[in-house]
Amino acid sequence: MKNITLLGATGSIGDQTLDVLRNENEKFKLSAISAYKNYEKMALIIEEFQPKYAVLMEEGAYNILKDYCETNNKNTQVLFGMNGLMEIAAIPEVDIVVTALVGMVGVQPTLKAIESGKDIALANKETLVAAGQIVMEKARAHKVNIFPVDSEHSAIFQCLQGNSVDSINKIILTASGGPFRGKKFEELKFVKKEVALKHPNWSMGSKITIDSATLMNKGLEIIEAHWLFNQPYEKIVAMVHPESIIHSAIEYTDGSVIAQLGNADMRLPIQYALNYPNRGDMLVEPLDLIKVAKLTFELPDYDNFPCLKLAIEAGKCGGLMPTILNSANEYAVDLYLKDKINFGQIYSIISECMDKFDYSRECTLENILLTQKMVSEYIISKYL
Repeated sequence: MKNITLLGATGSIGDQTLDVLRNENEKFKLSAISAYKNYEKMALIIEEFQPKYAVLMEEGAYNILKDYCETNNKNTQVLFGMNGLMEIAAIPEVDIVVTALVGMVGVQPTLKAIESGKDIALANKETLVAAGQIVMEKARAHKVNIFPVDSEHSAIFQCLQGNSVDSINKIILTASGGPFRGKKFEELKFVKKEVALKHPNWSMGSKITIDSATLMNKGLEIIEAHWLFNQPYEKIVAMVHPESIIHSAIEYTDGSVIAQLGNADMRLPIQYALNYPNRGDMLVEPLDLIKVAKLTFELPDYDNFPCLKLAIEAGKCGGLMPTILNSANEYAVDLYLKDKINFGQIYSIISECMDKFDYSRECTLENILLTQKMVSEYIISKYL
């Protein structure tokens, strides 16, 4: 039996991870969970799975859950904040840490888990965008596996089985195109968040859904793929595939293209990561190719979705530029979701920050966190 820590238990990936654990409860034991402030959902998870530890990041929610567990004689120890995250990332008996946190808050606990020898099921792409060099170096040094949970990177990982990264000619990252495929940038500047949050194929959290609407998500995934699979940016291309059936593909040096196909359900990559090197029991509805009938592809529209272009530029710049990009995007999306800026300003804020901040300093954890702080303070002071 594998012991699991689930960071981000109440979000979309967290929900689907719990579904995988329910389906294969003889294989997995949930040892620890975390959330930002959803104490009610955490209490339900504690009732069902009885983890040893639970962490909440918001103090009021932490106090409520702690009181609940004590009053009801639960054996779950409730911890608080980043220190709590770091503690449950390094529990000795845990085998795999699922990082389903949103944003750069995932960097430090992921590094702590790696240093503690835990395998990582990575659903927090911002960790590799901001700190890919550090994370991958530590993973190699500690002989830790990083199993990608993003559907695209899981697809690439699956397509690599039995092959060498040296034989990759091109990585093809597919994208649905989001809710605004075919639209012009000028049409989208003032689009309401309720419209932007209606993704055509996937059910995801708010932040990643807006990233999909701007195509920033695909840019972040290109940077993530660069670090996960040790490939230059010139070998990683995005391809719009509206049906979201092919989750990504690899073109090999002999001209062969191997793709991973499946219905749009995040439980499949989660299940693959947790069971690797084996495959789990049937949980996701199998793909009916006759029903699908046809698959279509087109090139991304970089002019009308310029966030994708910014992300590729940031990745190629290297250094702290991906941290600047990611931090600016996180805070701009948050402002948009709070109705403080319009949709078009997400791009302009990111571009402004990439021009403003120095990215040439050494890429250390200290500098990454300092850069995030400077970017966030600048955006908050200017736009709030």
